[in-house]
Amino acid sequence: MNHTDNLKRGEKGAWLSIGAYIILAIVKLIVAEIGDSEALRADGLNNSTDVVASIAVLVGLKISRKPPDEDHHYGHYRAETVASLFAAFIMIFIGLQVIFNTIQQVIEQESIKPDLLTAWVALGSALVMFLVYFYNVQLARKTESSALYAAAQDNRSDALVSIGAFIGIIGAQFGLFWLDPLAGLIVGIIICKTAWDIFKDATHTLTDGFDEKKIEQIQSSISKDPDVKEVVDIKGRIHGNQSFIEITILVDPKLNVQESHDITDRIENYLANQYHITYAHIHIEPYYN
Repeated sequence: MNHTDNLKRGEKGAWLSIGAYIILAIVKLIVAEIGDSEALRADGLNNSTDVVASIAVLVGLKISRKPPDEDHHYGHYRAETVASLFAAFIMIFIGLQVIFNTIQQVIEQESIKPDLLTAWVALGSALVMFLVYFYNVQLARKTESSALYAAAQDNRSDALVSIGAFIGIIGAQFGLFWLDPLAGLIVGIIICKTAWDIFKDATHTLTDGFDEKKIEQIQSSISKDPDVKEVVDIKGRIHGNQSFIEITILVDPKLNVQESHDITDRIENYLANQYHITYAHIHIEPYYN
């Protein structure tokens, strides 16, 4: 299966997130109004903003599928990484909002006892989002989609937010009103930490960062080829869900063009089979003692 097919499969996860968020947001906001739960209302508003992040991921995946054109010679794969970055910003905003709301509750010393129905809605929502998370994280690994992986982490964060709301509502039933702000603070920190990890990975990719250990493994593997005298340079960068590699090798100067071409073909096939790298630019130079 090629990269375009993987991106198309990844869109299913984005659509699943959008559908789940819309349904859960509507249910939570209605039940929160009936059951007088600020925690569930905040959770519902959180899901409403998540719809925007999921749409951004979907748009990024669709743009990534566009073929190369006159001013995008390497394709549009980086649109997926930009979508991950956007999702990270949305998550940071949500995480900080959860933390600030928690601090506000502590300052105002709110002591509302919401209807127990709101707790079960929050718990059910958490279970739904955990199922969506497991589906999307597995799909992201199969398709090697950074944007869908970011969306999956957002799904998990939302499940944790709902669990925090559930704990707070249950605590309020027994007069333990401090459980709500404590759970909210912990959840807010988890969301911000997840968003930071996604932001860090996305910016590393957009600035042409590449895993040093993987570079060393590739260099070591190619050096073992009997016709490669030396690997003098190797560089890598990530474009969406695929790796681009540039390699300079030294070979016997007496080889003809066909023999040199066969070496590059062999290395390209090895990189595709061993490391799933389908784009490799291999430059050959003569080797002299």
